[in-house]
Amino acid sequence: MASHQLIGAEVSLYTGKLRCYLKYKHIPFEEVIASREVFQDVIIPRTGVRYIPVLITAEGEALQDTTVIIDALEKRYPESPVYPATPKQNLISLLLETYGDEWLVIPAMHYRWNIDENRSFAIGEFGRTSAPHASKEEQMAIGQQTAKPFAGALSMLGVADDIVPAIEKSYLSLLTDLDRHFALYPYLLGSRPCMGDFGLIGPLYAHLYRDPYSGRLMEAQAPNVVGWVKRMIEPAPRSGEFLAYDQVPETLYPVLQRMLEEQGPVIRQTMEQVGNWQGGDQIERAIGEVGFTIEGVSGTRLTFPYMQWMWQRCHDFYASLEGEDKRRVSGLLDAINGLDELLEQPLPRRVHRVENKMRVDKAQ
Repeated sequence: MASHQLIGAEVSLYTGKLRCYLKYKHIPFEEVIASREVFQDVIIPRTGVRYIPVLITAEGEALQDTTVIIDALEKRYPESPVYPATPKQNLISLLLETYGDEWLVIPAMHYRWNIDENRSFAIGEFGRTSAPHASKEEQMAIGQQTAKPFAGALSMLGVADDIVPAIEKSYLSLLTDLDRHFALYPYLLGSRPCMGDFGLIGPLYAHLYRDPYSGRLMEAQAPNVVGWVKRMIEPAPRSGEFLAYDQVPETLYPVLQRMLEEQGPVIRQTMEQVGNWQGGDQIERAIGEVGFTIEGVSGTRLTFPYMQWMWQRCHDFYASLEGEDKRRVSGLLDAINGLDELLEQPLPRRVHRVENKMRVDKAQ
């Protein structure tokens, strides 16, 4: 069977997400380090953007964005699907992918760039990725330069000194909730990983487990989460089942409630600002500022339309439900305060991905 190429890096959050998926689905691939040369010769010319991971398919296509890549591969490799076929489980899976991809980047980036031990480790990793054949000293110097845009993104994400204690408190509480869940279940929804698992593994593996300080913290605070991380990065291919009868464990309710309280208001404000966008059909990567609150502490961060694009998957799936499926989901919504209101909030304008750029519907 022809092999795909995964272009990425061990240090990369989203590469971790896609690598775990490829291993679980037993899809043949070879990994190519995203060095400076690979960026210049392959990534930028083939995708028009500077983001990893990129998948070069066996047919020669260049795909960017982990959700887009996974959706394309699910059609080609339908065995052991990672999207549950039942309404409650699929909705929860989509919600937790959005949470992992778009919100847990906050603690992931804080622990990486604000903790000296992690920062030094990451700089070395960036240097090794950019210039794999350079000396250690050269790699550290290159890593310092390569890492600057990432370390500089903290303020864009709302990571400021006055909110750091709240970020850490929320993250440790999340670990406690997840640890309680993974003490009972191998994955989020049974013995098979779903899209929600792949959304969470990016930040929880590539940053929060693999970086040394936060890795020790996870080992000490949440050994069952560590067990899940290890299952995700070395999965039994195409094995396991989702829980029968569309069951969603109640141990996930606190995780979902945390998502709604912290990320929900940001999703709401993002939809409003996208609706008010005046800059034409191509929308910027960041378009303004939104307020948010973590553990009672308020902050501001940039508004990222991509978060709405991810949220639309949850919104659209919920909107598609009818009859018995919708009735079944309603019981779940009653258990998560505010989820029904957010899912039912209309989208003033839709966000689209076109040739790896974000676009919006024309204003009405």
